[in-house]
Amino acid sequence: MSIRNLLFLVGLIINTACASDLFLDHTGNMPEENHIKQIQLGQTKEEVYVILGAPSVVAGLSSNHWIYMESSIRRVAFMRPTELERNILALQFKDNKLVNVTKRTLEDGNNISIDNDETKPADRELGFFRKYFGGVGQYQMFGNGKQQRDM
Repeated sequence: MSIRNLLFLVGLIINTACASDLFLDHTGNMPEENHIKQIQLGQTKEEVYVILGAPSVVAGLSSNHWIYMESSIRRVAFMRPTELERNILALQFKDNKLVNVTKRTLEDGNNISIDNDETKPADRELGFFRKYFGGVGQYQMFGNGKQQRDM
């Protein structure tokens, strides 16, 4: 048997051994369908939370967008993972009331809607004196303000 045939045989054995490693990963926390049917527009965040539980993601600074999601992914050895299933439930609140419910699946693809809501800054606007004189007396030449003494 030549070296070429021996290397081919070893490579074939290693490849078939690795290719049988099949993993199915299921991630996410999608609520059951009977719970999803219980939510209605106009319900408060607290009411929805009691029915559906904690969302996977709370998007935005205002916590008005809740996302529940789940996915199933197949992994085979060193091959690229394949997404078998994806479900997304997006809830939008306004003034603590549910105003929009959107469901998406893997078949919907990467449809992304652009939201034109304006993000307001979390901090209040600084007044004239605070803006221009707020740092007076706070300058620390040597870091954290602790004086070091060499003796």
